[in-house]
Amino acid sequence: MSGHASGHASGSSQDPSDVVDLGGPGGPGDPAGGTGDGSPSPGQGGKQRSFWKELPLLVVIALVLALIIKTFLVQAFSIPSDSMQNTLQPGDRVLVDKLTPWFGSDPSRGEVVVFHDPGGWLPENPPASSNPLVRGLQTGLSFVGLMPSADEKDLIKRVIGVGGDTVECSGTGPVKVNGKALVEPYVHPGSTPCTPEYPFKVTVPQGRIWVMGDNRQDSLDSRFHMNTPGGGTVSDNKVVGRAIVVAWPVNRWDALSIPSTFSQPGISAMGVAAPTAAGLAGAVPLVLLRRRRLLARESRREG
Repeated sequence: MSGHASGHASGSSQDPSDVVDLGGPGGPGDPAGGTGDGSPSPGQGGKQRSFWKELPLLVVIALVLALIIKTFLVQAFSIPSDSMQNTLQPGDRVLVDKLTPWFGSDPSRGEVVVFHDPGGWLPENPPASSNPLVRGLQTGLSFVGLMPSADEKDLIKRVIGVGGDTVECSGTGPVKVNGKALVEPYVHPGSTPCTPEYPFKVTVPQGRIWVMGDNRQDSLDSRFHMNTPGGGTVSDNKVVGRAIVVAWPVNRWDALSIPSTFSQPGISAMGVAAPTAAGLAGAVPLVLLRRRRLLARESRREG
């Protein structure tokens, strides 16, 4: 971005009483300025530092800020496959919120999340470049989040179930969460919510999530890893963060909001009913004991 400022002074007559000739050093007749004793005036700074001398400091500050943002706030990820179409297209860049997990926020149903490979979901990465210069550049840029690391193995999917949920599907669908059928407008046109060859019914362990791609017939998600440790679920600790917006290309800018199907009444009924019932069961004896003590106290007063 460039800008410029221009100005001019127009000639005008001045009242002689408005012009004060200080005389001597520092006055109008002293082109060097000063305070009258040869020292620079308070408003006159020393020689400005060269831009090229300050450039290394600016670069270091920029890299530190980029590292902080990448580590704690937001990180950009590139979409490499078709598994999340049409929500995300190959080549899309998404911004991932990494801040809220630091405050104890767990993944929620309907969120699109980036997570580290739980183990065996992705093939081995290709070896790093044999060119030391290229390898060093990639390592440095990935360290501050300006490009992916050669060692990173991350995936992006939609959270369908969280800890305590029972997720199931047979035939072509629909997917059910705690007995509630999901209406899934985000599923890729032409895909079915489920793949008949891979029916499932899973109760998600606490602290884990069940994930599926929006392009159900082209996504190696939780359904295809039920024989791995975790039974196809992903630990909350593996989640990098929630994808919040498609940032690139510009013509695909879009917020990745949670679909309304996950807020339908009763979808959390099974997960909420048990703690509520347990709370009531524990509260009843305490209320009865308190009432008995109050009655006994009243009896003593009357006696």
